[in-house]
Amino acid sequence: MDTDPMAELPAELKQNMTRYKAPPGLKRRIRYMLAQPPRTGWFSAARASWSRWMPVGASFACGALLAVSLMTYRAGMTADEGPIESQVVASHVRSLMDKHLMDVASTDQHTVKPWFSGKLDYAPPVIDLAQDGFPLVGGRLDYVDDRPVAALVYRRRGHIINVFVLPEHDARRPDSGVTADHGYQVARWTRGGMRFWAVSDVSRDEMQKFAAGMQAAQ
Repeated sequence: MDTDPMAELPAELKQNMTRYKAPPGLKRRIRYMLAQPPRTGWFSAARASWSRWMPVGASFACGALLAVSLMTYRAGMTADEGPIESQVVASHVRSLMDKHLMDVASTDQHTVKPWFSGKLDYAPPVIDLAQDGFPLVGGRLDYVDDRPVAALVYRRRGHIINVFVLPEHDARRPDSGVTADHGYQVARWTRGGMRFWAVSDVSRDEMQKFAAGMQAAQ
């Protein structure tokens, strides 16, 4: 049974991709031309017909090339090249649902930072922003980008802010800023050889203020 090669493409690509429907009679015309004996008259007619259908064939060729390129790109992607942002958002939600928000509960950065010693192959910077209204309340080990990472926990009134810290060479996302993902605000930045992702349901303005305070203190 024939299968649709476009079915393997991601939904968001299929929604935005232009697809062309073959004109009526094209399949019948091609079969008729192939069934004819090789003679000069037929060759001339075929050449004329080919000239008429050349634009249509080019459209199909372009569409097929695009589909093959997209499928090849998708097949060549590895797990660690996926968006880290979706992973940290999922980890943030999971930490709230599983009641595993903190492995070490403390407002003292000099207690939280040493707790990670020996548990990771890098030392995450730990900053307290209590003076800015974002007190540190603890930290935990989490798992992002196929490796254990540090997750620092902050509060903003009744909201939790998770900050995931990875060595810069392990981070896959080159840009910085604040974006919205499934209703959560996600801030990302790089400082001192580390990549940071902050996730929370605070407002965009508060997340920008938090990210700016963290970067200024580093």
